[in-house]
Amino acid sequence: MKKGTDYFISLLLVLVSLVWGGSFIIVKIATIEIDPVHLGFLRFLIATPIMILVLLFLKRDTYIPLKELPSLAVLGLTGVTLLYTFQFIGISYTNAPAASVLINTNVIFIAILSALFLKEKFNVKKILGVLLSFSGVLIVIFSNIRQEAFSFSNVFFIGSILVLLSAFCWAIYSIVGKRLLRIYDTFAVTTYAFTLGSIFYIPFVILDIVPLLQKISFNGWISILYLAILCSVFGYVGWYYSLKKSEASKAAVYLNLIPLFTITISIFMGKIPTIFFLFGAILIIYGVYLTQKS
Repeated sequence: MKKGTDYFISLLLVLVSLVWGGSFIIVKIATIEIDPVHLGFLRFLIATPIMILVLLFLKRDTYIPLKELPSLAVLGLTGVTLLYTFQFIGISYTNAPAASVLINTNVIFIAILSALFLKEKFNVKKILGVLLSFSGVLIVIFSNIRQEAFSFSNVFFIGSILVLLSAFCWAIYSIVGKRLLRIYDTFAVTTYAFTLGSIFYIPFVILDIVPLLQKISFNGWISILYLAILCSVFGYVGWYYSLKKSEASKAAVYLNLIPLFTITISIFMGKIPTIFFLFGAILIIYGVYLTQKS
């Protein structure tokens, strides 16, 4: 029975990684039609009510005291609003494979912030993982920028920095959320973060969201539903269920499949990556693996 459960969890984690890997392709296509900020808002406008229903259906403990509101606000800002604003704009400026690889550096940022603020040990493997990953980041960025066109105002360079900022936001979310998740229900914390993150989007979209809704194509709505239902609801529920049933370190290894799935899908779509890009991607993924393993 235990073996059957392990196989199920492995399959679930692969599916979650596949869905999240596909999201980079979907976002790249969707942002041609929909502004990245509006795309993020619509994603969580749909995902948040569904997460609330899931929370109620599962009969989880929804109580979190008011004193935790500042921490929950940080989670909403860094885990939803800023994270996906930076990520979606970054993807629109770069390409799906590069963004999926760069976003994986969140593990590296988590390791650095954990050492600085949680006093976690920073051993040789972690140092090597950080150095390899950031070397890979430089190779990925420069492999996509022609030498004669490089400048700090280059669109691809700006997009890469935004994706790295998105990864940094997830690291902050993880560090702040670590304390809350030890005390309160995981789904409750995530749902409150979704809710507050959606609210924080409102000032940036309120003026032109209605005209946009009237112009979104059928394919645009399919993209929004993919991001909301598959990536946010299925992805988060599947991920947290897997964490509950297996060790976090083992589950985290599956996240390395995300850029691999994105790159594979891109190849099938006719976008062949360069050797330099693949070398940089391997360095990042292996660096992340070393950091997770340590």
